[in-house]
Amino acid sequence: MIRAMMLVIGLLLAALVGASSPANAVGCPTGWGSLPKASASTAISGDLVGVRAGVQPCFDRLVLDIRGPVPGFRVEYKSVITEDPSGRVLNVPGGARLSVVVFAHGEVRPALPSVSGFPVFRSVVWAGSFEGVTSLGLGVRARLPFRVFTLTNPTRVVVDVARSWNP
Repeated sequence: MIRAMMLVIGLLLAALVGASSPANAVGCPTGWGSLPKASASTAISGDLVGVRAGVQPCFDRLVLDIRGPVPGFRVEYKSVITEDPSGRVLNVPGGARLSVVVFAHGEVRPALPSVSGFPVFRSVVWAGSFEGVTSLGLGVRARLPFRVFTLTNPTRVVVDVARSWNP
């Protein structure tokens, strides 16, 4: 009887550990694609006050914290990232580069997160802020699917980049 209970407990623990492992993650997102994504609005609103990054089970996440209303955005893969407004080509380490543009003021440049050791992200680079358009370069491992969305209370623009192309 005790052996049977120990076996059941062991199986339950193995199932719990396996379910939380990223390699066994169920329900990873698919269908995001890698084409440009932009909001319908290009209205300039708010101020960029913070940039954060984190690792999730299926993707890496970049969060742009905005003080004020939800700004417009445009995110797309580019062969090079240029500094705004000079046009100088920036070094953005990674196998591919996402241009992340928010229509928000960024006169006070926030600290950028370290993405060392992230599965997907390789670098986050300040690309400038000019006349209410603020730009970042996001170096990623390869051209992978991504999504962009906004949240409120507090206001954020979120960029998720998947770890792989799922069938």
